[in-house]
Formats: sequence, structure tokens, C-alpha cells
Amino acid sequence: MPVQQFAELIRFVRHNSPFYQELYADLPDHVAHLTDLPVVPQSDFWQANSPRDNRLLTAPLDEAVVFRSGGTTGSPKFSYYTRTEWREFTTAFGAGLVTAGLRPGHRVADLFYAGDLYASFSFILDSLHRSPVANVRLPIGGAAPWDSTAATLEDFRVQVVAGTPTTLCSLAERLTSAGRTLPDVELLFFGGECLFGDQLPLLKAAFPQAEVRSLGYASVDAGLLGEAVPGSDPRVHRAFVPHTVVEIVDDETDRPVDEEGTPGRLVVTDLRRRLMPVLRYPAGDRAEWVDRDAGVFRILGRAEEGVRVGPVSLYTQDVHDIVTATDVAGEVTGLQLVVRRLDGRDTLALRLATAEPADRHAPLGESIAKAVLAQRPHYGSAIAAGHINPLTVEWVRHRDLVVNARSGKLIRVVDERPHS
Repeated sequence: MPVQQFAELIRFVRHNSPFYQELYADLPDHVAHLTDLPVVPQSDFWQANSPRDNRLLTAPLDEAVVFRSGGTTGSPKFSYYTRTEWREFTTAFGAGLVTAGLRPGHRVADLFYAGDLYASFSFILDSLHRSPVANVRLPIGGAAPWDSTAATLEDFRVQVVAGTPTTLCSLAERLTSAGRTLPDVELLFFGGECLFGDQLPLLKAAFPQAEVRSLGYASVDAGLLGEAVPGSDPRVHRAFVPHTVVEIVDDETDRPVDEEGTPGRLVVTDLRRRLMPVLRYPAGDRAEWVDRDAGVFRILGRAEEGVRVGPVSLYTQDVHDIVTATDVAGEVTGLQLVVRRLDGRDTLALRLATAEPADRHAPLGESIAKAVLAQRPHYGSAIAAGHINPLTVEWVRHRDLVVNARSGKLIRVVDERPHS
């Protein structure tokens, strides 16, 4: 990492971003090492990063592209890129697509979602446009009727289909139900959520000649995280050096974990973004080093800051706020988000603790579930489309909540899905 570049970036951020100025107030004037900086507290980060009276950005919002980073209707989260930053972002990711398997002349269908400030469709299309190899881009989108999508794939003999696992599986299900296959497809590029082993037979049935690969690892808030590493494990990625610095930090101390095979939270620093600085920002996932020197790591699932259920992202703090607002009597003494895999779909359970779990709590549980769905309409849409299972509520005693074995602290997200 260029020390001068890092030092200059920190000086710039401290001078121009009120949020970082306050966060770094107790640090010396000169900061030489990344680990001298604190890990960014996500709730404070997003509170400062509001559309009005923004305290995170380093300049007025005069030139940028704006995307929604998830969140509820009452607490939307937005990410900002200047045109230069967006070009560098998509150029770097486009180069990573070649590592993932993109070849000259490939005809690629973009089935990610567009509109409502979602980034994925535009991001993949621009990354393909700026990829160093020639390719044919078909911007279909994830909301097109399946029969129209299938016809386009057949007419152009598309070789690469890019989308979320949910979208790819939904298309595969439609194809197999109609007795159709798409043997011209060579690659299924997935991103945006985990792909599980129980989805592979369905994909194989509809796309018999296709390999299923990660197209890379990025998010609209954290930016570049990792390019795909071809092999048997699609969770393995390599950090985008020199654009970003990836760290894996201890859950309790936030100190970097350098030992291979030791899980921790994934934290990213972007050395190029200046409008919306990302410095030791928790990406929301857990990971472990596979080859520390080469910057190769394995994603292990979501961390405490958020959870991904099928195609839907939820921030744990948003869910906590909804529960608190709904539980006016203060009966809920603890909350965990539990994610499971049932009947080939993701399931989210709200595990709510109370002094004496009883049937009388059922109406409160229903009210909380309705409030979550009202604040996150995309979740209800995903249920209606059959992409995920309905939201459930579990009532337990506080002692039944899962805690960290070392510290005894409550674990906010319990991911019971098979990530191995």
C-alpha cells in the first residue's frame, strides 16, 4: 500500500468529512498505519450519511451517481460515486470478470435488477462494457417475463448468464417445467447472495453445459471486495489490489487476523474513493484467509451488521429499531436474526426473548413481522414470488439466545445455512 497515498487520503478525509473528523478526533495529526484507525461503527456511519445535512461526504453533492444500499423504507441507505470513481470501480471489476471466466466474444445476458436506485444491473453492464475483452452485452434485467428472457437467450445463443442465484434458479425452474433447456450457456455468473449446493441440480437441469461461478465480490456501499478465484469453491476471492485493502479482524478486539483459517469480520478500505470515503468499513461478511500473502480469502457468511435472505438484504439495526417501536410495552428483552435453509429456500426467523414465552405473545410477534414487511416491501415481494420462505417468529427465554463462547456477548445474526 503506498504510504504517501494513504497518508494524503487520511489528511483529506479528516479535513473535509465532519464524520471522520469527529471519529478521528483523538488520533495524532499524522497517521502512518491503517491499523491506527478505528473500524467504522456502521450505525454512526449511516446516520451521518443522510441525503440531507450529510456529515459523511467530503464535498457538496454536485456530481455523482446515487444508489440505494438497502435499509428499510424508514431508514434508507444511499451510496455515492463520482463519475471517475464509478469508472474506476467498474473497470477494475470488469478486469476481474476475465479471471472469473469471461472470454473474448462471449454473449452475456445481464439479469440483475434495475430501477429504484438498485446498482447491480448498471454495475454489471458497465463492468462488462469496460472489461478488457470484447463481449456482446444483452441488458435484459431481472424483471423481464421468463419466456421473453428465454427467447432472447435462445435467439442470441447466449453463452453467459449473469444474475442472482434466486433469479437464475427461478428461470431454471420455469425452463425445466416447460421441458426446455439452454445448452448454449457455458457460464452462470452469480452474485449478490450465496449460492447453495441444493440449487445446483436445478441449474444443471436447465443449463446442462454451464459452469456455475462467482462473477466477483463487491457491494454498492463497500465497493470492490474481491475478484473471483476459479476453482471448486466459489466462496474464494482475491482482494482488488491496489484499489482496496482487505482486512479480516477479530470479532471482539477488531485487531487484524493474519492466521489462515481463522474466521473474522471482513473490513475494507478503498484507496480511491474520496466523495464517500470507505476506511476500515465492515463489509457485513465473515471471512477467513486462504493465502494471506496473496490476498486470497474465503467468504463464510454474513456478519453482525446485516443479513442476506435470498435476494433481500436486511440491516440488523433496522430490525432492532422496528422491534423496539412495535413493542411498546417493552416485553422483548433480546433479539436474534436466525437464517436457515428449508426446502431449497432461505428462511429468516426473528428469535425474540421474553421473560415467560407464552401464547399471549403471538399477537405481538405478528405485529412485529408485519412491521418488518411494511418497512421492507422487497421482502414481501420475494416471499410472494417464491424466492424465500415466509418470515417466522420464535419466542424463547433470554438464556436460550446464542452468545459468543468467549465473551458471552449476544450474537445478533445466527446463520445456520450450510456454507461449506
